Amino acid sequence: MLHGLFGSRGNLQTAANALARRSGGQVLTLDARNHGGSPHSPVMTYEAMSLDVQQLLARLGIRKCIVLGHSMGGKTAMALALQRPDLVERLISVDISPVSTTLVSEFSAYISAMKSVNIPAGLSRSAARQLADSQLSPAVQHPQLRQFLLTNLVEVEGRYVWRVNLEAISHHLEDIMSFPDFHKPYPGPTLFLGGSNSPYISSKDYPEIQRLFPKADIQFIEGAGHIVHQDKFEEFITAVLNFLPPP
Repeated sequence: MLHGLFGSRGNLQTAANALARRSGGQVLTLDARNHGGSPHSPVMTYEAMSLDVQQLLARLGIRKCIVLGHSMGGKTAMALALQRPDLVERLISVDISPVSTTLVSEFSAYISAMKSVNIPAGLSRSAARQLADSQLSPAVQHPQLRQFLLTNLVEVEGRYVWRVNLEAISHHLEDIMSFPDFHKPYPGPTLFLGGSNSPYISSKDYPEIQRLFPKADIQFIEGAGHIVHQDKFEEFITAVLNFLPPP
């Protein structure tokens, strides 16, 4: 399971536990490069992130797996399936299409706001978070989104810093918002699982989905926004379990 931009494997842990328990399978969550506990790198492309997953699978001796990715993680999962279809038994892309996402300016504003956060040393964790929250609020109006971004604020040797690599992310924002060119389709079963209240999978994307993923099934979970697995947890788990092969 692969998380989205500014996320970490922790975002998917509850869903991963439920899927492992109910499917009887083994579920792995991992931090993307420049996120969570993973190393920082100046390169932040889908080709590079797909290669990270390929190397992890090789190291763990996993020959084939079902890959689920949300948002940026969904694009990494798609890139993996298109580059190495032999490794991917089935593919689930949660609320993202294999096309360019047009919200670059919005994310640029979030990154600028995060870079300008200034927290004096010696504050308690809750006071630091409160101060960062108030400094982010002019650029990031949604409280839920601010709370999500603040999961990246960590204390290192008495100083509060962002654990995400903001430099690499801002440098590669165009790459993250777009999707690489692929010509050979992925032949395996694919599920695009969107939120009905989210703009990230739209009917104008269907021809490209069909071209790259001819076996794609597109479903929407009623009442869910972009973070489908949080907004409608039970419906999300059920849709994923229904797509998995019988044990």
